[in-house]
Amino acid sequence: MAQEDREFFEGEARARPFGAVPTGPQALDVVSQVIELLEGPGRRRPRGADGGVTLLEHSLQTAQLAERAQAPRTLVAAALLHDIGHLLAPAPLAHPCDDVHELRALGLLGSAFGREVLEPIRLHVQAKRYLVTTDPRHAAALPPAASAALVLQGGRMSRDEVWLFEDTPYAEQSVALRRWDDAAHVPGKPTPLLAGFIDLLCQVRLDAGGAPRAGIGPADMR
Repeated sequence: MAQEDREFFEGEARARPFGAVPTGPQALDVVSQVIELLEGPGRRRPRGADGGVTLLEHSLQTAQLAERAQAPRTLVAAALLHDIGHLLAPAPLAHPCDDVHELRALGLLGSAFGREVLEPIRLHVQAKRYLVTTDPRHAAALPPAASAALVLQGGRMSRDEVWLFEDTPYAEQSVALRRWDDAAHVPGKPTPLLAGFIDLLCQVRLDAGGAPRAGIGPADMR
C-alpha cells in the first residue's frame, strides 16, 4: 500500500466526527450491518492468503480467545470486529495483504462505538509490527498471510517507534488483540455462534451512547 494511500485513509479517519453518539434505531442498524457483513461475505472470504479459515471463522476465534482471557466486553467486541474493514472495500480495490482495513473499519464503526472498541482495532496492525520487533517467538509463529503483509505495513519498528507505540493509549489492549488475532487461524475449531455476540455488541454500543469522544490519534507511525 502506497504511503499516499495510507495518508488518505488517515485523513478520512481524522475527519470523522467523534462527538455525541446516536442511539435508538441507528444503534441497532450498525450492529445489523456488521452482522450482515460477517454472515454474508465473511462466510465466503478466506482470511489471508493461506485461506485456512474464513473471515467469519477468524473473527469468532479471535473473540473466543478474548472471552477466555476474561477481557472486558469492549475488547471482546474489538476482537470480533477487528477485521471488518476487509469486507468494506470492493474486491478489486483491496490489496490481498494490506488494504488499510484497520482504518477502513472506522468509517463504519466510528459513529457507533467508543474508543475502548475503536482504538485496539485501529492499532492492531501497529501492534503486529511492535510484537515482531520485541518478541522473537511471536515473529517466528506469525501466520503466513500476516508475515507476507508485514513488509507492506511498515516492517519492524525502529527504537523510536517502539517507544512511541508503548506510550500510545490502548497500546496494551491492541497487543492483546494482536496475540489473539495471530492465534485465530485454526481450521475447523469449534466457536460460539455469531448470534451469541449480538447482545454483547448492543450492550457495548449502548454503553457508549452518552460518552463524548476525542479525535483519534495518528494511524501510521512510520
